Amino acid sequence: MDEIIQTIREELERLADPTVREREQRFFKEPVELYGVKANLVTKIANATWKRVKAYDKPEIFAICEELYSSGKLEEASIASKWGQGFDAFTEKRDMERYLSWIHQYVTNWATCDGLCNHAVGDILMKYPELVAHMYELAKSENRWARRAGAVSLILPARKGYFKKEAFEICDILLHDPEDLVQKGYGWLLKEVSRLHGREVLDYVQKRKRTMPRTALRYAIELMPEADRKAAMAKEPVEKSR
Repeated sequence: MDEIIQTIREELERLADPTVREREQRFFKEPVELYGVKANLVTKIANATWKRVKAYDKPEIFAICEELYSSGKLEEASIASKWGQGFDAFTEKRDMERYLSWIHQYVTNWATCDGLCNHAVGDILMKYPELVAHMYELAKSENRWARRAGAVSLILPARKGYFKKEAFEICDILLHDPEDLVQKGYGWLLKEVSRLHGREVLDYVQKRKRTMPRTALRYAIELMPEADRKAAMAKEPVEKSR
């Protein structure tokens, strides 16, 4: 385990670029620990090391991921999340508890949230649909990243037709969330649901648009025909008191 982690860190340090570090930080409102390595190079490191890591047993793979997530470095977390695309072959239902612990302990920005939740969490939800109950718990968390996770974990399943009812219910929980990155998260989920259920998403936002944050609304209707987008964005006249 120590050898592969050392390999990853040495390669990231070798490729670190202060200019990239400064540029990448602009995508985050909060301070993020960065080496400053271009995304395509991080992907190359992830792919190269996964060829070795996938031969390890599951406890060792998860231990390495824990070390990478706990480092606080964005690129290390990104590598662990990219490996997560290969976890579906060996995950069991009980592994959701580990994913949830990673969300609560180590997710401190939108990129790590989406990287972990889109693949590792999304895949286990499709494999064991009954685990979707955990997404409601996340959506009610005091932790804004956990709330975002409750929505974005359903994004890839939604593209494949899973969890339409649950997606709408979780969006209702998050509807008036004050955090813009949570609003963007559930708006993104609605956009993905709209790929297969456009009319239902349009009806959903039309019924809620008076109080739904415009940030979430814009994301939700992005894939709709222009006429539907205009209808959704149109502000309804306020009724005058008599």
